Amino acid sequence: MPIPSGLMWPSTLRSQIFLILLIGLALAYGLSFSVLYMERYMSAKAVMLGTLENDVATSIAVLDRLPPDERGELLEWLSRGNYRFELGPGLAGVPDDSGKGREIAGKIEAAVGHRFPIRIERIPGEVNRLQAHLTLSDGTPLTIDVTPKGVMPIAAWLPYVFAIQMVLLIFCTWFAVRQAIRPLGALAAAADALDPDKDGQALSEAGPSEVAHAARAFNAMRERIAHYLEERVQILAAISHDLQTPITRMRLRADMAEESPEKDKLVHDLGEIQRLVQDGIAYARSAHGSGEKNARIDLASFIDSIAYDYQDTGKAVTVVGLVEGAAFTKPHALRRILSNFIDNALKFAGAAEISVERGADNTFVVTVMDRGPGIPDDMLEAAMQPFFRLEQSRNRETGGTGLGLAIAQQLTAKIGGSLRLYNRSGGGLAAEVTIR
Repeated sequence: MPIPSGLMWPSTLRSQIFLILLIGLALAYGLSFSVLYMERYMSAKAVMLGTLENDVATSIAVLDRLPPDERGELLEWLSRGNYRFELGPGLAGVPDDSGKGREIAGKIEAAVGHRFPIRIERIPGEVNRLQAHLTLSDGTPLTIDVTPKGVMPIAAWLPYVFAIQMVLLIFCTWFAVRQAIRPLGALAAAADALDPDKDGQALSEAGPSEVAHAARAFNAMRERIAHYLEERVQILAAISHDLQTPITRMRLRADMAEESPEKDKLVHDLGEIQRLVQDGIAYARSAHGSGEKNARIDLASFIDSIAYDYQDTGKAVTVVGLVEGAAFTKPHALRRILSNFIDNALKFAGAAEISVERGADNTFVVTVMDRGPGIPDDMLEAAMQPFFRLEQSRNRETGGTGLGLAIAQQLTAKIGGSLRLYNRSGGGLAAEVTIR
């Protein structure tokens, strides 16, 4: 059933189940209380009418047979909690044609055997009050003042019992929802922490049969994913091994051929194929992990060494800002990440700048910047996908395979960092990696 648009319905499954159970149990409890209330009302009514039918006949017969001067002494003794006798015409009232009035008149008439005609009148006032008027055999008027009783009085301790029951109802509902939802939370946490490259703790298979079955299925899925990733690396490694030999033979044959434009194109194509295979292997290994251990490095010296390596080969790579400090990370993975950023900057801008800043929560932010054409803002996220190239600049002539940024993203996740691309003001691209 759709929820009305004006009704604020909780978004979490825990809250939804809690409300459904609580409302359902509260309604059932309220229905039971209503049935009990109605039963008490009907019991009180039956007791009152039974008293009228059984006792009034005897009382009227006694008063009718007594001498007039002795009747007044018995009036108090013959009265009950919901009716009393009065000698005389009673109070002025209005005719009562309600169902309750006719029912009371019928009971009294049945009790006296229809010997005395009875007239029922309702006495105006805040209290529900009726008077039955009849005339005894000697002509003396007799009035029966009836105050119909409602539900039997409720014990003073009953509201406290009701409050305790509601508290128990809320607690049991919360506990039942917690028991039902907790396995989902554990499954979500295990899915978030899923890393087939690490021997993480398997999801507990304890609990009800349905929960245990879901946990076993999740653990089996985790093992299959790890197996598929391992197979992918093995297949790519085998392809690389098999392709390296024919590529090398083709390079040797091309080098032995006579100089010609066709030879240059063939050598260029073979180099491109070789780079594509190598980058594909690098991407697969970065996705599956290399098993490198974390180590503490002096970040300033590390960045300087990378820049010096490029400068020694005549590349325009400069360091524009450094901060002192040690980082605990995977050095080879971090070097590969920064090298991919620098290579991209050199390809599309001819120069690269490196800066290091201290970020929040004891982190370092390393940024590689260039003044190249940049990437359109709506394609920044797509640029992190494998084999993505911008037609305007990432073409075959640049030697790019579209895997550099994808490899950097995979390795950044492996070292527990974060990666961000953004266009610089004034033109150019900045690749930012945050590490601890």
